[in-house]
Amino acid sequence: MNKNHFFLGARDALPIVLGYFPLAMTFGVLARSSNLSLGQIVAMSLMIYSGSAQFIAVSMLGSGATPPGIIATILLVNSRLILLSASLAPYLPRMAAPVLSFLAHGLTDETYALAVSRTGETPPTRWYLSGLFITSHLAWVGGSALGGFMGALLGDTSRWGFDFALTAMFICLLIMQLKNNITIAVACLAGLISITAATMLGRGWNIIPATVLAATIGVLMEKWNKPSG
Repeated sequence: MNKNHFFLGARDALPIVLGYFPLAMTFGVLARSSNLSLGQIVAMSLMIYSGSAQFIAVSMLGSGATPPGIIATILLVNSRLILLSASLAPYLPRMAAPVLSFLAHGLTDETYALAVSRTGETPPTRWYLSGLFITSHLAWVGGSALGGFMGALLGDTSRWGFDFALTAMFICLLIMQLKNNITIAVACLAGLISITAATMLGRGWNIIPATVLAATIGVLMEKWNKPSG
């Protein structure tokens, strides 16, 4: 029974695998161009396991950011996972703390969405979640390793356009979030704060104040914009 649940989770992870593998390969190539070794690339994908955080970390490493600034930024970017895990925890009441800690490491936006879709009449078991999370994680690590290997063969990745891949990805993500005047204003404000902070504090520490201040102002604008009553 446990084996069946594990393989069901692994099967459900296949759409995630198809999305993770090429993105992880891109990360591996970019990380290689930032002078990370293949071992460091694999270790980062094993321990951090967050696409957005890893892409940002590679970008900050390339710009000469300090380790404390990179760590603080990664923690800030991944803080959303606290909310995701908190919303999933009520469906896993009988799992021991070590098991929950193991499963928590495999939680991403995509695996969370799949796990929540299974929280109907029959909550997901630890074996189902293990199959889902382990399969997805292996795809990310494998894609990163292959990308790191290819990056060593490609040499100068700028001639292939990989140096713009990170910028293009975040531009696409930004455009998808620009749904009204408030989101446009927050995006512009975040950019202005980031440039100002980079000028005053140096590169590497500009992301945190821009994110926190712009998000706070965005929440206040949303609150003021709601009709009273």
